Amino acid sequence: MALTGLQIQKLLPKTNCKECGCSTCLAFAMKLAAKKAELKECPYVSEEAKAILGAAAEPPIRTVTIGQGTGALRLGGETVMYRHEKTFVNRTGLGVLLPDTLEPARLEEEVRRIREYKVDRVGETLRVDALGIDFRSGRVEEFLAALGRTAALWDRAIVARSDDPRALRAAAERLHGRRPLLASATAATAGELCETAAATDAALAVAAGDIDGLIDGVKTLEGRKFREIFLEPRSGSLAEGLQTATILRRAAVKAGVKAAGYPLFKAVGTGDAIDDAIEAALDIVKYGGLVLLPEFDPAVFMPLLTLRQNIFTDPQKPIQVEPRIYSIGEPDEDSPVFVTTNFSLTYFIVSSELENSGLSAWLAVVECEGMSVLTAWAAGKFGGARIGAFIKESGLPERIRSRRIIIPGYVARISGELEESLPLWQVLVGPQEAADIESFVHNVLGRP
Repeated sequence: MALTGLQIQKLLPKTNCKECGCSTCLAFAMKLAAKKAELKECPYVSEEAKAILGAAAEPPIRTVTIGQGTGALRLGGETVMYRHEKTFVNRTGLGVLLPDTLEPARLEEEVRRIREYKVDRVGETLRVDALGIDFRSGRVEEFLAALGRTAALWDRAIVARSDDPRALRAAAERLHGRRPLLASATAATAGELCETAAATDAALAVAAGDIDGLIDGVKTLEGRKFREIFLEPRSGSLAEGLQTATILRRAAVKAGVKAAGYPLFKAVGTGDAIDDAIEAALDIVKYGGLVLLPEFDPAVFMPLLTLRQNIFTDPQKPIQVEPRIYSIGEPDEDSPVFVTTNFSLTYFIVSSELENSGLSAWLAVVECEGMSVLTAWAAGKFGGARIGAFIKESGLPERIRSRRIIIPGYVARISGELEESLPLWQVLVGPQEAADIESFVHNVLGRP
């Protein structure tokens, strides 16, 4: 039977030390009850509490961290089947698996290229999370040399991939201190690799062609008190992979099967770049933990990173920006005022299009609880009276001479109400789509 937050709080030290990241022990207890924290995050928990709460307080999908410091990657930790039930917690990691047969200079060039790649989208910088080295040469020395070159240039998570336990043991020693992922053990090699992973502070993936094989491998590791585990289902088709991932998630979340409750690892390699991207996208949508693609192509990673950002946004808490007056370019007292909501995606698209137009303007971002324009208008949070009050309270009228304010075209009907709220202002109806802002600036405002 699941314990409530209040029941859990009675077993905690009640010091409110904040070392767990929560403001009070009660707040931490509530997170434990919601399966959004682990008991080990409390540094002062008693042995009695550990015995009572240990297993019950863990998320159904165990959180496993690979990498160190700012480059650490937390995976797993999920508590639900579908994000609308609560939300998803830790994003699917995306990375690249490079062969150890690459020429040293080419390998270093590729690592640097991947390291420098970033995408700025709706106020967030998106990057590649992990790099893996695939043991293809058949020579352990060459494998270790490639791992060493990668580790010297790469400060995020590293994966050493091979089915040869000799190569994985050597890789674990070479990467000791970097908390790598060793991928992968089988049911037959899990025992011997468990000792290596535990001694070198590495995580270990268990690979099998069916669920029974995965569970057998996990039980071997759990029997040795090792739980820094990934599951690597090796399925014959995309449909089979989806089915396996769904069964494992359902078994962990709905049926409480502990051996199924670990993040998934996959090395994609269909032989076709488009098929690789499709498979990686499916893993993002359906329960993937860490996904490595066989090559780095920005045209593939950009949509995958965007998809991941959308899937792992809390649907109950839209991404928001601070409601205030923003400067676009170098506006002065004669610059026009554009209006939008504080939904992040809306703000960044509108501000980008204004910058592209070459116009310096003021952008009034109204508090709408992170809703888009039409949603906020339908909810009564983006009307003329509310916008007018926001403009007055911002102090903008005292700073500028211009009295031109441009509202989104989708809410043209609020123009009359806004004119009543701002009687000395000229209210202009802008374009419905942000992509048309540049032409609106040139053709209506008459700006170059």
